[in-house]
Amino acid sequence: MGDGGRKPLDGAILDHLYKVIESRRGADPATSNTARLFAKGTDKIAQKLGEEAVETVIEGVRGSKKDLAAESADLLYHLLVLWADRGLGPEAVWNALAAREGISGIAAKKARKDS
Repeated sequence: MGDGGRKPLDGAILDHLYKVIESRRGADPATSNTARLFAKGTDKIAQKLGEEAVETVIEGVRGSKKDLAAESADLLYHLLVLWADRGLGPEAVWNALAAREGISGIAAKKARKDS
C-alpha cells in the first residue's frame, strides 16, 4: 500500500476544504489563519491571493514540482477563501467549467467578451 492507509485524493478535496474554510468564518482570528483573513476583509484576501499567484508562477518557471505543488496548494486555499468571502460556492465554478466543456478556449473567451 505505501500510502499510510490514506484514501486516494481527487478534486473533492477542494469541496471539503471550502467547507472547512466556511466553518472558520467568525472563529477567533488569534487561533485561525482563515478567521484572520476573513477579519481583514476582501481587499486583504484578494491581495494574499495575488501574492500566492505570483509565487506559483515563480515556482512554475523554476521547475521544482514539489515547490510548485506547495505553492499551488497555497493558491487554491486563498482562492477558496476569496470565494467564501464573496459568497461564491465551488459548485458555481464547477458549473462554469462544465459549461465550457467541448468549447474551444478561443470561442469561450469570445463569448465572454461579447456578453
